[in-house]
Amino acid sequence: MTEYDYEELGLVAGLEIHQQLDTETKLFCQCPTELREPEESERSFTRYLHPTKSELGEIDAAALEESMVDREFEYLAYDTTCLVEEDDEPPHRVDREAMEVALEIAQLMDMTAVDQTHVMRKIVVDGSNTTGFQRTMLVADDGVIDTSEGPVGIEDMMLEEESAQRVAETEGGVRFSLDRLGIPLVEIGTKPDIRSPEQAREAAERIGMLLRSTGHVKRGLGTIRQDVNVSVAAGARVEIKGVQSLDDIDDIVRNEVGRQVALLDIADELDTRDAAVGDPVDVSDVFDNTDSGVIASALNSGGTAMAVRLGGFDGLVGREIQPDRRLGTELADHAKRHGAGGIFHTDELPAYGVTEAEVDALRAAVDAGPDDAVALVADDTDTAELSIEAVQERAETALSGVPEETRDANEDGTTRYLRPLPGAARMYPETDVPPVEPDPSEVETPELLTEKVERYQSEYGLDAGLAEQVAYGRRMPLFESVVADGVDPTLAAGTLESTLTELRRDDVPVENLTDDHLADSLHLVEDGEVPQEGLNDLLTALAEDPALSAEEAVEQEGLGGVDEDEVREAISEVVERNADQVEQEGMGAFSALMGECMGALRGKADGDVVSDVLREEIQKRA
Repeated sequence: MTEYDYEELGLVAGLEIHQQLDTETKLFCQCPTELREPEESERSFTRYLHPTKSELGEIDAAALEESMVDREFEYLAYDTTCLVEEDDEPPHRVDREAMEVALEIAQLMDMTAVDQTHVMRKIVVDGSNTTGFQRTMLVADDGVIDTSEGPVGIEDMMLEEESAQRVAETEGGVRFSLDRLGIPLVEIGTKPDIRSPEQAREAAERIGMLLRSTGHVKRGLGTIRQDVNVSVAAGARVEIKGVQSLDDIDDIVRNEVGRQVALLDIADELDTRDAAVGDPVDVSDVFDNTDSGVIASALNSGGTAMAVRLGGFDGLVGREIQPDRRLGTELADHAKRHGAGGIFHTDELPAYGVTEAEVDALRAAVDAGPDDAVALVADDTDTAELSIEAVQERAETALSGVPEETRDANEDGTTRYLRPLPGAARMYPETDVPPVEPDPSEVETPELLTEKVERYQSEYGLDAGLAEQVAYGRRMPLFESVVADGVDPTLAAGTLESTLTELRRDDVPVENLTDDHLADSLHLVEDGEVPQEGLNDLLTALAEDPALSAEEAVEQEGLGGVDEDEVREAISEVVERNADQVEQEGMGAFSALMGECMGALRGKADGDVVSDVLREEIQKRA
């Protein structure tokens, strides 16, 4: 991987962190914030969305491009969603719990809460919201976090509603699920203070730690997303959406820097060639008898082959600008946004069933010279025309370098074109929700996770590794709750971090265990109702049948404790069966018999009691 001098290049980066809050209800209604399976939906309905003008009287460019693709949006509704998500009932007042969590986050980042927050509508017509907009509000601004490379300012924090969950592509459009729509979400935007890929990752990690310190954010895949804004001095601001993992952030920044450097190099070379982009031309006649399956299929279905001359682009369309992605890939991304499957270009032809003679005829049809490239789209006529125009426009921007745009993160650390950068024209006031006056004095500043690690060691006697596991784990709030109610900290920590991991490795469906299951089980052990040795069996039973309560599972599995007489009787039988071994080995037989005793008692007795009684029985016979 190429190493860059980021200071020399003038790298400027910023982050937008989107984090779901773990509240009881959604932001603008009383529906629970739980996710469902699509098969559990009770009904569905469809919508068609189109952009509207903002309060400035303008239509946002990103929304306008999105609306050019004609799609039907289907929505799945559940018994846990309501008419607010369906946009058939006005939104309720802002959820109080969500606002309180947002204020806690603001305090952790040294932010100043606004005097009065007003809900705004942000135009979104990609189907992810039934209304055609997302409700959002400014809660706090002007904060700061520390990194090893210097402070990073926090520009603002928004409290907004999460979008609907994309379930599947359909024949006419996209299917969404309403279970996620409306879950409270904070969007935290940093100032453009980040100067290296490593600092970008460190800043994201710091913000993530602060968010988790509240104990009121959701955990797991999809509950937090990072957007990264990147530019170099001679390039342009590019917003990269949907970075799922913190581990990817530095690679994303590094690859975007490389992409912008490569595009600038291409622009310089195009300038020396006096490059120019031609107009789209119908070249269907060139491929009347083609062996190319893609082109023949389009033409045989009544479609069209459209091409555009890229003057001076020969050899540059196939130039790599990201790992395994070329300038031609960029052109194809724009064509795909308008429904095409992709493009052909002469840097890669003849190939794909296109012959050398057809390439020569294609060049002639668009009047392309030896220094020129040609891009080609074959599809139904409307799609082909829209797509080749998009290719033409993107090629024209290549003449000047790097276009401002929004891009989507790929799993391999590269990015692809998503849409134009949104502007101020996408916002207008929400008139159905009254303003809120946040009061930071109503909330306490949460203890940082780093501080919890130290406290768990000093106050509870946990070792450093276990203390960190618990503090940074998703069940930290449960740990603190059960310990406050009298459960031994070591028992609670070991169960939540080690026992559950062991059970998961044994294919026990521990994801079925609720906080109530775990808390009740720990209390039964702490109160002596269930021996600690029976905890694994108890949790396994609950995981396999989550409808049971902990008490019902104890009864079903026969896990209740036994008295000492029953323990002694069971151990005596084990020793009697192994009399010869005891006579020969004496206490040397202890380890082998201990396991057999525990198995005979099936976790119903405390290990220390079993150990003491077994020693007595062996000494009697030795």
